[in-house]
Formats: sequence, C-alpha cells, structure tokens
Amino acid sequence: MSELQLTHLTYCGPNLPPAQIVFGPELTVIYGTSDTGKSFIVKSIEYMLGGADLAMVPEGDGYTQILLGLLMPDGSPLTLLRAPDSNSIFLYRADLRDLVMATPDASVTAVHNARSRNSLSIHLLRALGLDEVLIRKNEAGGTRPLALSDLLHLSLVTEKRMIGDVPPVLRTGTASTRTAELSVMRFLVTGEGDPAVDAGLNAGQRRVHKGQVQLLDQLVLDLSAKLVTQENERQLRDRLIRIRTALDEQSAPLRQVNESHREAVDSRMETARELAALDERLTEVSDLLGRFKLLEAQYRSDLERLAMVNEAGSILGYFKVGACPFCGAEREHQQANHRVEETTQLHIAVQAEAAKTTALLADLLPTIADLDGEQTALISRRVEAQSDIGVWDQIIADLEGGIAALRSNVEELVEERSVVERELELQTRIAELDDKKSRLVGEGAVVTTRPTQHIPTATVGAFDSILQQTLNAWQVPAADHAEYDQYYAEIRAGGRKRIERGKGMRSVLHSAFTTALARFCMDRDLHHLGFVVLDSPVVTFRDPEPDDIDDVELTSTVVDRFYKDMLSFPGQAIIMENGDPPTKVLSEAVTYHFTGTASGGRAGFFPASMR
Repeated sequence: MSELQLTHLTYCGPNLPPAQIVFGPELTVIYGTSDTGKSFIVKSIEYMLGGADLAMVPEGDGYTQILLGLLMPDGSPLTLLRAPDSNSIFLYRADLRDLVMATPDASVTAVHNARSRNSLSIHLLRALGLDEVLIRKNEAGGTRPLALSDLLHLSLVTEKRMIGDVPPVLRTGTASTRTAELSVMRFLVTGEGDPAVDAGLNAGQRRVHKGQVQLLDQLVLDLSAKLVTQENERQLRDRLIRIRTALDEQSAPLRQVNESHREAVDSRMETARELAALDERLTEVSDLLGRFKLLEAQYRSDLERLAMVNEAGSILGYFKVGACPFCGAEREHQQANHRVEETTQLHIAVQAEAAKTTALLADLLPTIADLDGEQTALISRRVEAQSDIGVWDQIIADLEGGIAALRSNVEELVEERSVVERELELQTRIAELDDKKSRLVGEGAVVTTRPTQHIPTATVGAFDSILQQTLNAWQVPAADHAEYDQYYAEIRAGGRKRIERGKGMRSVLHSAFTTALARFCMDRDLHHLGFVVLDSPVVTFRDPEPDDIDDVELTSTVVDRFYKDMLSFPGQAIIMENGDPPTKVLSEAVTYHFTGTASGGRAGFFPASMR
C-alpha cells in the first residue's frame, strides 16, 4: 500500500546556520533535557503537514523558511516549504535542505477545502490514492471527502494529546466531529469508505437545522434593514468605479495645491526668519550709532574746550602783577620770563591734546558713516521683508481657500465611497448567508436506508489482538484484556478505560494504540500514512500532581521493551523522550541527544549560538 516517509525537518534563515533533523527510514529517537526543542519538532511536523498555526520559540527568531522533506509513495523526493504564520505551502520535487531561492514547482494552501483541488491535503491524498475516499459526517449517513488531518492525528501524537483525556481515535473530542472521526477509524481497519450518499439529518439534527435556517433568515433581515440604497451589486460596483475615478481626478489637484501651500509656508517662514535677523541687526546698529554719536559730541566738546583754554591762556599771559594764573606761584617766587614760559607750555599742551582728540574723531566719523549707511540699507530691506510676508500671507490664504474647497469635494467623495463599500459588504454578507441557508435547506433530505457505521466484530477482534500483543511486548502491568470500544471510541485495558488511568498509563495506552493501528494496517496492506511520531510515549516518572489518578508505576522495563519493539516496527517511527534509550537503540537507530548546553554536544534543535 502507498505510504509516505519523512526525511528531514530544516529551519533556514538569512545569515543563520540551519537547524536540522534528518530522520532515519526506520527508527529515529530524539532524547535529552527538557526545553530543548523536542516537542517543537513534533509541532513543526504537524504544522508542515497542514496544521493551522505554530507557536514559534525565541530561538527561532530570524528563521524564515521551514522545510519538510518527504519520500512519496513512488520513491520520488518532495520538499514542502512554509513560512511561519503563512497558509501557503510551496512544493519542490527535489530534496532541498538549505535556504531555498528557486521557483517552486507548485503552490498549495495548508487549509483543506473539499471544493478546492489546490490544497496540500488533496495533493498528498492523491499521491496516496485516497483523494476519492468518502467518510460519514453525521449519523444520518451524509458523507464528505477524506482530509489529511483525519489521518494525521492517528500517526502524529503531541505530548498534550498523549496524556490528554480525549480518546486516541478522536481528533477534537467534540460531538460535531465524532461521527467523522469514528468513520475514519472504520475506513483504516476495513479499507472501505462510505458510499456517496447524503442521508440527511436525524431528528435532533433536524431541530438544530431548522433553528439554523431561522437564525440565518433573521440575520439576512437584520442586514437588509441596514441597506440604504436599492441598487444591486453591479450598480454599486459601477458607482464605486466612478467614485474612485473622481477621487483620482480630485486628488491630483489637491496634492498640487498642498505642495504649493507647503512651499509658500516655507518661503514665509524663511522671510520671517530673515526679518527677525534684520530687526536684531537694526537694534545692534542703532545702539552702536547712539553710543558713537555721543562719543563724537564728546570729542567735539573737548576740542571746543581746548580752544577756549588756549585762548584764555593767551589773555592771561598779559597780567603782570600778583600770583601766576598758570601755576599759582607768588610774585616773589617768579622769575623774569615766568609768565611767558608758562603760557608757551600751556599752548603746547593744548595743541597736543587737541591733535589727539582730532585724530580720534577722524577715526570715529567713517565708522559712524558706515553704520548710518548700514542702518539705511537694513531699514529698506526690512520694509521689503515685511511686504514679502504680506504677499506670502495672501498667497497662503488664497491656497488654503482652494485647499478647503478641494478637500470638501474629496471628503464628500470619500464619504460616498464608504457608503458604497459598506453597502457592498452588506450585500456580500447577505449573499453568503443566503448561500449557507441554501446548503442547509439542501441537507434536509432523509433516505430510508442508512449505511452501516460500525466496524465488524471480527475486524475489531483482530485489532484488539494486535493491541494486546503490543502491550504484552512492552510488558505493561495491569493491561490485560486490552480492547478498542468502538461505541465509546475508547481504549480499555486491565478492566479500566484509558481516561480512568493516570497520565503515565494514558501515554502508554495512547502510544500502544497508535503503533498497533499502524502495524494492523501495514500488515494487511491497508491504507496508512506510513509513519508514527510520538512525543513522550513512555513516562517512567512524573512529579505528583493534585489531579493525578492513582495508577500502576511504570518501570524502566517498560521503556526498554518499548524501544526493543519499536526497532522491529514495520514503518517509520520517530520518538521524542526525556530519558536515555537503551544501548541497543543507540547503536541501531538514528539518535539525537539534546544536552541543553553548548559544551555537552548538541544543545537542542536550534544551533547553540542561537540559544
């Protein structure tokens, strides 16, 4: 029978070393310290095979591509490429294990849609020969196509599901999907799908169906009441095109006017800054002129006073009697030419001081003249700048008036566009609800004969035998009389349901069911994905938890026997565990030991430099 095989899981990113696990064709064991990426590997495989989302770990920052390598049933390689937080999956018909830059051979969506042929589920099911298989979707016998997710949870078991309360056969545990999940189990162990009939709904479902139709009618009425026009969808779309055209026509002039307004504001600001600089310089020049003119007046006053002193000295020189008017000496102390000498000395001193002051005045006058010229030029430029600001103010006012008019037109068009888009959205929603109602109404037919939904007793007995053999091979205590109860979709062992056992026993029973189902299908050439991925299948010790149910203790013997049995597993097995596997497994299987530290071998899934 056609099967798949996982070859590698690789994370790639620009300028980052790849994070990669290469899976062996038979048994691969990844073990070691907690929080090193073992469970993340399982979740990544699930994500790459159509999972809805993947919670990235901090060590994965910067990795932009996830690659999952497969061997198809015909032996050809296929690489799936998917980015984190993306529903698109790119297919490469080659074995790629590094950053991919090539154009994909095909592109599919991760979301399964029975009405679309472009999904990963349809692509892989077609390769497995399962794309035409139908399974029952309700108790009345209605059917739907098989999806990859219907099979994946029976081959890949996360740690949460391993110890969870939901039975291994069921994927969600909800009532709405229970019939389909039981139908998948029946298909795997019998090889027979359900006939392509739509048998309608049972009584309870018809009541729900009627309520759904009434609810949809009410929703349509509520949405129709919100419509403000009587235009149909085509008229609204034509109107929307006209509005968008008008908006484009109005937006160009508005952008031009806005640009002119910005330029005018910039120019006014530049002129205002120049005017402020002129005012500052005028203040400095006026202050300097005031000071220098006071100094000029002082110099001229000094010169006039020196002239008067010189003239007075000449006059005083004619007095002959009494004390000397220049030095104050009494007559008896004066020499014959005393007054002439004093007059001459005074004249010389006055002339020297007058020459000095005249020179200072001569230096000052050109400076005053320059400042007067600068003041005149500054005043003239200030008047021009004030005039320019007035001109810019007028230009800005005119542009703002134009902007207001154009913006008013654009806002009206935007508002009208919003109304039309809202109308179209309402009409689209109404059409969707009408379509859902039509499909619901079409599901009301009931046929007189419903196809069987139970697995034949002989087939169940044969599967129970494989399940018991598996538990015996693992030497699991208190697990006699193991069986699959198809009416409750539960596993029983040791006279107790799986849900009534402790977490460790629930893990072992879930693992035994998954591997027994794979063995059953492969031994009988029935359909199966061909691999099992088990996260923490055998737990020898767990810290006590308040809600744990008392149960038998699982010894190391169970672990050893589990690994020994998995070495002879007919398909591909990938195991994640904390504890070390037996020495025989280390020598015969592909193993990875995650130490949690860079110094002790491989730290974890992601390179140690990124941890």
